[in-house]
Amino acid sequence: MSVLDVVLGRPLSTSEERAEQIGPAKGIPVFGLDALGSAAYGPEAALTLLAPLGLAGLNFIVPLSISIIVLLVIVYLSYRQTIAAYPSGGGSYIVARRNLGTFAGLLAASALLLDYALAAAVGISTGIGALTSAVPALHAHTLMLCLMALVLLTIVNLRGVSESGGAFLIPTYLFLGCMAMALALGLAKTVASGGHPMPVVKPPAAHATAAFSVWLVVKAYASGCTALTGVEAVSNGVSAFREDRIKNARRTLGLIILALGLMLAGIAVLVKVYGIVATDPNRYGYQSILSMLFAAVAGRGWFYYVALFSVLVLLTLSANTAFADFPRVCRFVAEDGFLPTAFANRGRRLVYSEGICVLAVLTAALLIGFGGITDRLIPLFAVGAFLSFTMSQAGMVVHWRREGGKGARQSMLLNMAGAIVTGLTVAVVVAAKFTEGAWITIFALPALLATMYGVRRHYEKLHREIALSTPLEAHLPSSPILVVTMQAWTRVNKQALRVAMTLSREIKVVHVSEDDKPNDFRDRWEEYVEGPAREANLPVPQLVTLHSPYRLVVTPIVEYVKRLAEENADRRIITVIPELIERRWFQWLLHTQRAQILKGRLLMEGNDRISVLNIPWYPKST
Repeated sequence: MSVLDVVLGRPLSTSEERAEQIGPAKGIPVFGLDALGSAAYGPEAALTLLAPLGLAGLNFIVPLSISIIVLLVIVYLSYRQTIAAYPSGGGSYIVARRNLGTFAGLLAASALLLDYALAAAVGISTGIGALTSAVPALHAHTLMLCLMALVLLTIVNLRGVSESGGAFLIPTYLFLGCMAMALALGLAKTVASGGHPMPVVKPPAAHATAAFSVWLVVKAYASGCTALTGVEAVSNGVSAFREDRIKNARRTLGLIILALGLMLAGIAVLVKVYGIVATDPNRYGYQSILSMLFAAVAGRGWFYYVALFSVLVLLTLSANTAFADFPRVCRFVAEDGFLPTAFANRGRRLVYSEGICVLAVLTAALLIGFGGITDRLIPLFAVGAFLSFTMSQAGMVVHWRREGGKGARQSMLLNMAGAIVTGLTVAVVVAAKFTEGAWITIFALPALLATMYGVRRHYEKLHREIALSTPLEAHLPSSPILVVTMQAWTRVNKQALRVAMTLSREIKVVHVSEDDKPNDFRDRWEEYVEGPAREANLPVPQLVTLHSPYRLVVTPIVEYVKRLAEENADRRIITVIPELIERRWFQWLLHTQRAQILKGRLLMEGNDRISVLNIPWYPKST
């Protein structure tokens, strides 16, 4: 078994795809971790902005949460319709492209891809933030811990959808269980105490440092809306569910939305009654909202640490939703020719490996660029999510108008209301967060759109150039000129020359002579090659010696081949490159790799009449 099989698992055949499909039990860990995890960083993002108001700021968290939950329900109803209307998946991109046109579809796809890249970074950084909240000594190592979590997530997702769902099953339901127990206990104590429960561990004292302003509340709402990110994931990955796909996908989405809505409502009520105000994540001794909430409700006993551990793991793994959906969106866009076709190819474990790897690189760049601190990433976060919501809702309005049928009018009105509400939310988020980093997303969207259109133009131009509708010509081209590179007379080079002599009668052996080195090969050319070939009535290769006063070997050969191609405009030039292939990877470091460099330069600098023929030779004694 190879190392790759151990790390990523054995390759799966296409016929094994059915076994990789999932139901609601695994669907929640695969597609719901981002949405569920946003219950932690969404309320915290809002409370962080309300913190300057002190305890007075808590008066706004319940109304803000109610408005966010109402928006959540509208988005849920819309995506429930999307799943039924487009069971092949694709979510916002497919809905917008088919109903609003190519530009709208690509805009939705760009927003989704940016959202997923940010979601992965925010999820990991929030999870590590929960860890450093419990163990403050680790705060200095935040970035390193984030990158380690990223590597783990990448490997698990490269192993396949079913395996990632199974791996995250226990952490997901442990988190949901701990949250249910904490919220139920806190609400029970609140009811029993008449709305004024005594915290087991008092949260840090809060002091007002700013006066109330409407703009502050608007900014808090904009940050709190990040709690909705990830709810579109199920609609993008409907094809991952086993039959009945629509039923299983809808059930999964419904369970995710129900759990998220209950958590948002419970957290909002309990932070108000317990007087929990957000602390500065950049200062030593930072505690997350959930850390303070668990301590206030149940104290710092075993349940506190189990619950905090479940939050830590789930938030870190919440990036898994991005890893599940980012490659799928890339696949749909690539199939339409707006991204490299490699994104549409499934890897050894029936997942879109290229998309997973690209997301890992983007996430690493974000984590490194922002130091792994969540609040620095939040301002960039919600724009892409709500823009894709808006495009999807608007697309569904057109869909119902075109398709008609029973209930179409009611569905169209619902989607229209959703498009208006989410569109207004986009405007609020952009206005509130523009100077804090949302401008990056605003400028990144046109850049990504331009890239997609550039990819499409390239493919269209290439297709026009290589397309052919005529049959094969009856006459063959002139025989090629073969150029064999040779620095010494060895078994490796002799094998390459013998192969060349079977392909053409015009062979040029190119030898680069360095002024400061003896040249036994050139002196004995007659003995080694010319004489034996003439005696056997074989084509006699011509020795071409190139002088290199600057000790370069590759460059003189490349220039000679290009010059030869210019002088023989009607013939193909085949450069035969002998190459010694070591069987152990570390032995590769012992050689100059001139053959690889020469191949690369000839392919990059040549033309369609310059070909490269590699003749490998494997040592028998190593």
